[in-house]
Amino acid sequence: MINEAFLRAIEGMTSADSEVRVVSATEIYRTGRAQADHAAFPWWDDEELYKLLDGSNPHVTVGLAVQPERFEKIREASGSPRLAEVPPEQDAQEFEIHLPGGLSMDILTSRDPAGSGAIAKFLQKFGEGVQQIEYRCSNVDRATQILRDKFGIAPVYPATRAGADGTRVNFFLVSAPSAGKVLIELYEPAPRMD
Repeated sequence: MINEAFLRAIEGMTSADSEVRVVSATEIYRTGRAQADHAAFPWWDDEELYKLLDGSNPHVTVGLAVQPERFEKIREASGSPRLAEVPPEQDAQEFEIHLPGGLSMDILTSRDPAGSGAIAKFLQKFGEGVQQIEYRCSNVDRATQILRDKFGIAPVYPATRAGADGTRVNFFLVSAPSAGKVLIELYEPAPRMD
Protein backbone atom coordinates (compact mmCIF):
# COMPACT_ATOMS: atom_id res chain seq x y z
CA MET A 1 0.00 0.00 0.00
CA ILE A 2 1.31 3.44 -0.86
CA ASN A 3 1.30 5.93 1.99
CA GLU A 4 1.10 9.71 1.91
CA ALA A 5 4.84 10.18 2.50
CA PHE A 6 5.59 8.00 -0.52
CA LEU A 7 3.13 9.99 -2.66
CA ARG A 8 4.83 13.22 -1.50
CA ALA A 9 8.18 11.71 -2.51
CA ILE A 10 6.84 11.02 -6.02
CA GLU A 11 5.61 14.62 -6.22
CA GLY A 12 8.98 15.80 -4.91
CA MET A 13 10.65 14.27 -7.96
CA THR A 14 9.17 17.15 -10.00
CA SER A 15 10.63 19.88 -7.76
CA ALA A 16 12.85 22.60 -9.20
CA ASP A 17 14.94 22.24 -6.02
CA SER A 18 17.59 19.58 -6.63
CA GLU A 19 17.85 18.80 -2.91
CA VAL A 20 14.13 18.03 -2.72
CA ARG A 21 14.46 15.79 -5.80
CA VAL A 22 17.41 13.89 -4.32
CA VAL A 23 15.72 13.37 -0.94
CA SER A 24 12.51 12.26 -2.67
CA ALA A 25 14.29 9.90 -5.09
CA THR A 26 16.37 8.42 -2.28
CA GLU A 27 13.21 7.65 -0.27
CA ILE A 28 11.60 5.95 -3.29
CA TYR A 29 14.81 4.02 -4.03
CA ARG A 30 15.12 2.78 -0.44
CA THR A 31 11.48 1.68 -0.35
CA GLY A 32 11.77 -0.29 -3.58
CA ARG A 33 15.17 -1.69 -2.73
CA ALA A 34 13.98 -2.94 0.68
CA GLN A 35 11.12 -4.85 -0.96
CA ALA A 36 13.45 -6.44 -3.52
CA ASP A 37 16.19 -7.27 -1.04
CA HIS A 38 13.69 -9.06 1.15
CA ALA A 39 12.26 -11.00 -1.81
CA ALA A 40 15.67 -11.93 -3.27
CA PHE A 41 17.44 -12.63 0.04
CA PRO A 42 17.36 -16.45 -0.42
CA TRP A 43 19.05 -16.11 -3.84
CA TRP A 44 22.35 -15.10 -2.25
CA ASP A 45 22.72 -18.62 -0.81
CA ASP A 46 23.28 -20.00 -4.31
CA GLU A 47 26.94 -19.41 -5.11
CA GLU A 48 26.52 -19.31 -8.89
CA LEU A 49 23.53 -16.96 -8.79
CA TYR A 50 25.39 -14.80 -6.26
CA LYS A 51 28.23 -14.40 -8.76
CA LEU A 52 25.90 -13.78 -11.73
CA LEU A 53 24.24 -10.93 -9.81
CA ASP A 54 27.52 -9.62 -8.39
CA GLY A 55 26.13 -10.38 -4.93
CA SER A 56 29.05 -8.72 -3.12
CA ASN A 57 28.05 -5.40 -4.68
CA PRO A 58 24.87 -5.80 -6.76
CA HIS A 59 23.92 -3.01 -9.14
CA VAL A 60 20.25 -2.35 -8.39
CA THR A 61 17.98 0.12 -10.18
CA VAL A 62 14.51 0.94 -8.89
CA GLY A 63 11.87 1.46 -11.59
CA LEU A 64 9.25 4.10 -10.74
CA ALA A 65 6.13 4.08 -12.93
CA VAL A 66 4.34 7.42 -13.25
CA GLN A 67 1.65 8.94 -15.44
CA PRO A 68 2.90 10.57 -18.68
CA GLU A 69 2.37 14.13 -17.38
CA ARG A 70 4.44 13.47 -14.26
CA PHE A 71 7.05 11.63 -16.36
CA GLU A 72 7.57 14.82 -18.40
CA LYS A 73 7.73 16.99 -15.25
CA ILE A 74 10.31 14.71 -13.61
CA ARG A 75 12.35 14.57 -16.81
CA GLU A 76 12.33 18.36 -17.16
CA ALA A 77 13.23 18.89 -13.48
CA SER A 78 16.08 16.37 -13.90
CA GLY A 79 17.66 18.26 -16.81
CA SER A 80 15.95 16.29 -19.63
CA PRO A 81 18.04 13.10 -19.55
CA ARG A 82 18.22 10.99 -22.70
CA LEU A 83 15.24 8.71 -23.29
CA ALA A 84 16.14 5.03 -23.46
CA GLU A 85 15.52 3.16 -26.70
CA VAL A 86 12.67 0.84 -25.72
CA PRO A 87 11.46 -1.85 -28.15
CA PRO A 88 8.16 -0.50 -29.59
CA GLU A 89 6.13 -3.59 -28.66
CA GLN A 90 6.83 -2.85 -24.99
CA ASP A 91 4.81 0.38 -25.02
CA ALA A 92 7.02 2.22 -22.55
CA GLN A 93 9.13 5.32 -22.23
CA GLU A 94 11.94 5.55 -19.73
CA PHE A 95 14.99 7.46 -18.64
CA GLU A 96 17.55 6.84 -15.94
CA ILE A 97 18.66 9.12 -13.16
CA HIS A 98 21.64 8.68 -10.85
CA LEU A 99 21.71 9.79 -7.24
CA PRO A 100 24.49 10.41 -4.74
CA GLY A 101 25.89 7.20 -3.30
CA GLY A 102 25.64 5.31 -6.59
CA LEU A 103 21.86 4.87 -6.49
CA SER A 104 20.03 4.49 -9.83
CA MET A 105 16.39 4.89 -10.79
CA ASP A 106 14.48 4.33 -14.00
CA ILE A 107 11.51 6.61 -14.47
CA LEU A 108 8.90 4.76 -16.54
CA THR A 109 5.61 5.58 -18.23
CA SER A 110 3.34 4.21 -20.91
CA ARG A 111 3.03 5.65 -24.40
CA ASP A 112 -0.64 4.63 -24.21
CA PRO A 113 -1.99 4.91 -20.64
CA ALA A 114 -5.28 3.29 -21.71
CA GLY A 115 -3.43 0.46 -23.47
CA SER A 116 -2.44 -3.06 -22.53
CA GLY A 117 1.32 -2.63 -22.09
CA ALA A 118 2.93 -3.67 -18.79
CA ILE A 119 3.42 -0.12 -17.52
CA ALA A 120 -0.08 0.95 -18.57
CA LYS A 121 -1.60 -2.06 -16.79
CA PHE A 122 0.45 -1.34 -13.65
CA LEU A 123 -0.67 2.31 -13.60
CA GLN A 124 -4.31 1.31 -14.19
CA LYS A 125 -4.25 -1.24 -11.37
CA PHE A 126 -1.97 0.34 -8.74
CA GLY A 127 -1.41 3.97 -9.72
CA GLU A 128 2.04 5.53 -9.54
CA GLY A 129 4.69 3.67 -7.61
CA VAL A 130 7.62 1.26 -7.69
CA GLN A 131 6.84 -1.01 -10.62
CA GLN A 132 10.03 -3.06 -10.77
CA ILE A 133 13.45 -3.51 -9.25
CA GLU A 134 16.25 -4.27 -11.68
CA TYR A 135 19.36 -6.33 -10.94
CA ARG A 136 22.27 -6.28 -13.36
CA CYS A 137 23.17 -9.84 -14.31
CA SER A 138 26.10 -11.24 -16.27
CA ASN A 139 24.00 -14.04 -17.84
CA VAL A 140 20.21 -13.73 -17.71
CA ASP A 141 19.63 -17.10 -19.38
CA ARG A 142 21.66 -18.96 -16.76
CA ALA A 143 20.17 -16.96 -13.86
CA THR A 144 16.67 -17.74 -15.19
CA GLN A 145 17.50 -21.44 -15.25
CA ILE A 146 18.78 -21.34 -11.66
CA LEU A 147 15.71 -19.43 -10.42
CA ARG A 148 13.41 -21.90 -12.17
CA ASP A 149 15.24 -25.10 -11.19
CA LYS A 150 16.51 -24.32 -7.68
CA PHE A 151 13.99 -21.80 -6.40
CA GLY A 152 10.82 -22.78 -8.30
CA ILE A 153 10.38 -19.22 -9.60
CA ALA A 154 8.96 -19.09 -13.12
CA PRO A 155 10.04 -16.23 -15.37
CA VAL A 156 7.39 -13.91 -16.77
CA TYR A 157 8.66 -14.64 -20.30
CA PRO A 158 9.61 -18.13 -21.54
CA ALA A 159 12.87 -16.76 -22.93
CA THR A 160 15.12 -13.76 -22.38
CA ARG A 161 14.00 -10.85 -24.54
CA ALA A 162 15.24 -7.48 -25.78
CA GLY A 163 15.03 -4.63 -23.29
CA ALA A 164 15.83 -0.92 -23.32
CA ASP A 165 19.08 0.23 -24.93
CA GLY A 166 20.02 -3.24 -26.20
CA THR A 167 19.86 -5.03 -22.87
CA ARG A 168 18.64 -8.62 -22.54
CA VAL A 169 15.99 -9.05 -19.85
CA ASN A 170 13.58 -11.32 -18.06
CA PHE A 171 11.22 -10.66 -15.18
CA PHE A 172 10.22 -12.58 -12.08
CA LEU A 173 7.22 -11.99 -9.82
CA VAL A 174 8.59 -12.85 -6.37
CA SER A 175 6.78 -13.08 -3.03
CA ALA A 176 7.84 -10.52 -0.47
CA PRO A 177 6.37 -10.26 3.03
CA SER A 178 4.44 -7.02 3.53
CA ALA A 179 4.76 -6.20 -0.18
CA GLY A 180 2.76 -9.12 -1.59
CA LYS A 181 4.65 -9.60 -4.84
CA VAL A 182 7.65 -7.72 -6.22
CA LEU A 183 8.53 -7.61 -9.92
CA ILE A 184 12.25 -8.20 -10.30
CA GLU A 185 13.95 -7.62 -13.63
CA LEU A 186 17.27 -9.28 -14.38
CA TYR A 187 19.08 -7.40 -17.12
CA GLU A 188 22.23 -8.15 -19.04
CA PRO A 189 23.85 -4.94 -20.34
CA ALA A 190 24.30 -4.51 -24.08
CA PRO A 191 27.76 -5.49 -25.31
CA ARG A 192 30.16 -2.56 -25.43
CA MET A 193 31.45 -1.59 -28.85
CA ASP A 194 34.65 0.20 -27.79
